[in-house]
Amino acid sequence: MGTHPDSDIYPEATGAASKIVAQHQKDEPITLYSGWFCPFVQRSWIVLEEKKIPYKYVEINPYNKEPSFLKLNPRGLVPTLGAPQEDGSQKPLIESNLISEYLDESFPDQNPLFPKSPYEKARMKVWIDHISTRILPAYHRLLQHTPDKPYSLESAREEFAASLKTWIKEADPEGPYFLGKQFSYADVALAPWAVRLWVLEHFKGVEPVPPRGEATEDQELWERWYKWSDAISSRKSVVETLSDREHYLPLYKRYAEDRAQSELAKAIRAGKAVP
Repeated sequence: MGTHPDSDIYPEATGAASKIVAQHQKDEPITLYSGWFCPFVQRSWIVLEEKKIPYKYVEINPYNKEPSFLKLNPRGLVPTLGAPQEDGSQKPLIESNLISEYLDESFPDQNPLFPKSPYEKARMKVWIDHISTRILPAYHRLLQHTPDKPYSLESAREEFAASLKTWIKEADPEGPYFLGKQFSYADVALAPWAVRLWVLEHFKGVEPVPPRGEATEDQELWERWYKWSDAISSRKSVVETLSDREHYLPLYKRYAEDRAQSELAKAIRAGKAVP
């Protein structure tokens, strides 16, 4: 079997994230099977940290999977949560949004991240869906732009900026978080990409959002975005689940050159929905 072209990633978390990993090495009823670099993993990781849920952290290279991991999860996706069963065993859960909602429902008294009101919860999930179906595809179309694409770099940047404006327009006007003063899963769902805007600047040489202080017709909306972004970028659970920037660079370089072979990268290349 050939080696997956994306398998030569740095093998473990570094920086602030390495300290969190070191604190979560003993067996617990819940196990997070993680790839340190993955923004989808970071969503579930933030939820575990925010809610102070005991868990064991297990590093997985999703492009070079161990047989023991594939036995638990034949699809081999990260994040995977080893969810506790009554008999003491674990069963797998996949997909970061579903894992995070499961954790919030399983530990309802520990810093709830979803509103109790059925309406407010449903409304928030509409804007979580906007992240999945609008913001993330636009982010990756911009990141994976190459000169042979049928769309321009500028049109990709405009599409991404427009998707962010639509989202932040629906946020509480005062903030700093999406729902106001309360940090919620709406914030978690976008946070990993918000703290990766530097990737677009580094590899594409474009400002994905207007620079602070630059007059635009949507200045009020962008000021609200900066307020949200500042709050997210300094949130302890977000900061402490990030590794050193230098180790992200080789991975994102493959995306920027449109050589990455993840399911997400392939879907964007094919013009399909984000998996």
